[in-house]
Amino acid sequence: MPSTHEELARQLEKVLSPEAVLKGAAAERAYDCDAYTVDRNNPTAVVLPETTEDVAKVVRWCCANNVPFTARGAGTGLSGGVLPAMGGVVISSKKMTRILDIDVENRCLLAQAGIANKRLSDAVKQYGLHFAPDPSSQTVSTIGGNIGENSGGPHTLKYGVTVQHVLGVTMVDPSGEILKLGGKVEGAPGYDFIGLIVGGEGTLGVVTEAWVKLVPIPTAVSTALIAYSNIGDATRTVADIIAEGTIPAALEMMDRGILHAVNLAFGFTYPVGTDSMLLIECDGEPEAVAHEMEVVKQICTRNNALDIRIAADEEERTRLWMIRKKGIGAMGRIAPSIVTHDGVIPRSKLPEMLDFVYAVSERHKIGVANIFHAGDGNLHPCFYFDDRDPDQVRRVVEAGEEIIARCIELGGSVTGEHGIGVEKMDLMSLMFTPQDLELQATAKRIFNDAMLCNPCKVLPNQKSCVESKKRWRGTAW
Repeated sequence: MPSTHEELARQLEKVLSPEAVLKGAAAERAYDCDAYTVDRNNPTAVVLPETTEDVAKVVRWCCANNVPFTARGAGTGLSGGVLPAMGGVVISSKKMTRILDIDVENRCLLAQAGIANKRLSDAVKQYGLHFAPDPSSQTVSTIGGNIGENSGGPHTLKYGVTVQHVLGVTMVDPSGEILKLGGKVEGAPGYDFIGLIVGGEGTLGVVTEAWVKLVPIPTAVSTALIAYSNIGDATRTVADIIAEGTIPAALEMMDRGILHAVNLAFGFTYPVGTDSMLLIECDGEPEAVAHEMEVVKQICTRNNALDIRIAADEEERTRLWMIRKKGIGAMGRIAPSIVTHDGVIPRSKLPEMLDFVYAVSERHKIGVANIFHAGDGNLHPCFYFDDRDPDQVRRVVEAGEEIIARCIELGGSVTGEHGIGVEKMDLMSLMFTPQDLELQATAKRIFNDAMLCNPCKVLPNQKSCVESKKRWRGTAW
């Protein structure tokens, strides 16, 4: 390993070019965490490759010099997945933003990993197609990051998460070899390595390109925003809609904390006495959409809805979606820091779980707001605080661990779409037995049997990670 940061950067400049290497205090600060700001660690250098071959050169250099490396997209992740846990090199996909091929006839597209999610849909809108996965950060979050976390989004309920929409990837493995897995045709024979890589959180290699599936834009869309005076009526509405056999394209919930933040940030107004809101969207053929929305309206009315607002046109639909898409960002008006959790529970447990979240918040004296995918039970409690105060950070971490533990007790999961990263690594044992975790470690070793490729992520008890954790958060570890 090079003896100094300066020497390491100079060598990387020879591997790529001086313009493709960032170094110094500013780069370290900009790349020391993702949107999960509780844990931070400085990289030694940041590289900006433009091609798969560039990435392979960097990875091979890191292997030859025993330097850890971590792939990074836009940094919008919420579990510390791109934290450079043991320092080393951050491989940023900032310059890998090209669409390489559009195959309209076969409804697929090849793009580099650094392109923003929404740009895929924008590129094929003229053909009546779109890329269905739509995380709320889709205007900036990259397809590589979506693949790493197996991201979902508001339309997950009907269309599924990222793995259902990835046909193939080009990946640089942890030794620097370029692999092409899958392709334009679904259902290739052999083992499903695509299913392992999507959601692998960058621990199996660096994805540089992906073939993704495109689907037709729905013929008709109807979007409703429904206000309730209490969150219990809203959660009962969710359960009744699903029990009726209606599966909306999206079924989202926002509580009073989120509504207050969006009001402060964007001037969004809602009926007096509103405690929570549902955003419900139906899409498909016009007659089917009209029928589904009528069923939704009847169920909402039966559950004491204060107000039902249905978008009259695309402009109004965009305004209604703003409350959901901008809700978490709006929390910046209330506090300087936020941790957005990501537990999953059975839908029937929503009322009980929300009561528990509010009780945990009160007990730890940490503010909380809830915005989440109610249709599939994917909760996003947002704890707001000041991460410059170590005591507040401690309380946020403890509160989050209580909530995730309760999700497991209720038959749920530690994560739905944000990933494990470093945030939930030590909570994996709540959901999996030692034998389960060893099986996952065995799968990881197929691609990555060393500690250089995105170390200290996903699986607990990895060698060399304990001391790194102490450095992230001090002796509390």
